[in-house]
Amino acid sequence: MTIRTRFAPSPTGYLHIGGVRTALFSWLYARRHGGQFVLRIEDTDLQRSSVESVNAILEGMTWLGLEYDEGPIYQTRRFDRYDAIIQQLLDSGHAYKCYCSKQRLETLREGQMQRKEKPRYDGRCRDGAKPPEPNAPFVIRFRNPLDGDVVVDDLIRGRVVFQNSELDDLIIARSDGSPTYNLTVVVDDSDMDITHVIRGDDHVNNTPRQVNILRALGAEPPVYAHVPMILGADGRRLSKRHGAVSVMQYRDEGYLSEALLNYLVRLGWSHGDQEIFSVDEMIELFDISDVNKAASVFNQDKLLWLNQQYIIATDARHIARHLSHHLGLRGIDPAPEPDLHRVVQAQHERARTLVEMADISEFFYQDFEEYDAKSAKKHLKPAAREPLEKMREALAVLDAWEPEALHQLVKDVATSLDLAMGKVAQPLRVAVVGRAASPGIDVTLHLVGREACLRRIDRALDYIRQRVEQG
Repeated sequence: MTIRTRFAPSPTGYLHIGGVRTALFSWLYARRHGGQFVLRIEDTDLQRSSVESVNAILEGMTWLGLEYDEGPIYQTRRFDRYDAIIQQLLDSGHAYKCYCSKQRLETLREGQMQRKEKPRYDGRCRDGAKPPEPNAPFVIRFRNPLDGDVVVDDLIRGRVVFQNSELDDLIIARSDGSPTYNLTVVVDDSDMDITHVIRGDDHVNNTPRQVNILRALGAEPPVYAHVPMILGADGRRLSKRHGAVSVMQYRDEGYLSEALLNYLVRLGWSHGDQEIFSVDEMIELFDISDVNKAASVFNQDKLLWLNQQYIIATDARHIARHLSHHLGLRGIDPAPEPDLHRVVQAQHERARTLVEMADISEFFYQDFEEYDAKSAKKHLKPAAREPLEKMREALAVLDAWEPEALHQLVKDVATSLDLAMGKVAQPLRVAVVGRAASPGIDVTLHLVGREACLRRIDRALDYIRQRVEQG
């Protein structure tokens, strides 16, 4: 048997973290077993679905590298198939027309709530009902078995038993003829030969209903695995108030897709004490049956730490390709000198995200607008004038503009002035960078380049002169 899993988002919003984890688990399960992964867009909610949301889902899947073997398959292109199945269920007696008005159903529900009963349809039209008037509107309900049970051997939750007596006759077609979720998902999973359905545990109560429809159609139900929800730090379900918006926001905030996938696979799953997994390791080691039954808590600090580990360990050229995007957003073209991958090599241990790396790397490509006030006050003092003048003279005539030669030059100037090296390097750093933090002074000078270094030292000397004049 070929394992076939699917990810079936509704395009009524962005692709969020919970959806990504479900997609990842489904993708990993298929890849580990040499199976196939299907992307299905459940867009039958015509009022809420949008092209923008579809594009956001596809963009997110592409950024994450979760390639699919089939799809995207759109439910809105399968209405004829759903209509045929609904008619088949009507003809076989597994479905019926219900003419109950909205007012009657609301009254029924209110009475059940008052009696502290479980709200459910009472089956009034189950055994055949005549329309109250010609062309009266109706919905179509599935005739659920009245006795027996549905046993689901969930790969995460274990065996779960549902009593049919607890299930009501759910609507499978609305009064306008459009199919409902529980009908379309059943037809799609059957037609697409889905063998394993991995989805959020908010669908647990839908499972017995879907199993009964599948059996009415003579189809074999897939194997189910219901993934526990993700909670925020406050113990509530992860939502927008926790910052859980589009997965693409994580890209915009400077996270690497590999780091995000690594973080999400560890939300509820583990392999010993290992924290960092390559995608190949995830595929080799991941098993859905090892996913924890309890909900997981989203920890932003842990994600930041993991992202930094990836920035440190990942090939600099790979990081540079992604950092280029963030520099471009700042109006910086990183194609000219210095080579961006050398900037990454200099900065990779100094940033947790690519946004932070872009922030602290702007000075390599363009002059800064102003000094960090604290750094300038401490290091661009009158006493720094002579060291900066000496450095400018020496830098202007230096033959080999290389880190080793630059380091020796700073050392020589400090020696000539009988100063500690820091008394020369720190004013020089603030002059060239605009603040008191950067990579080593030799690497910093080398990457900034001679012309920009001399120009910025001149600016710093002017700043010191003005400071002296102002008293």
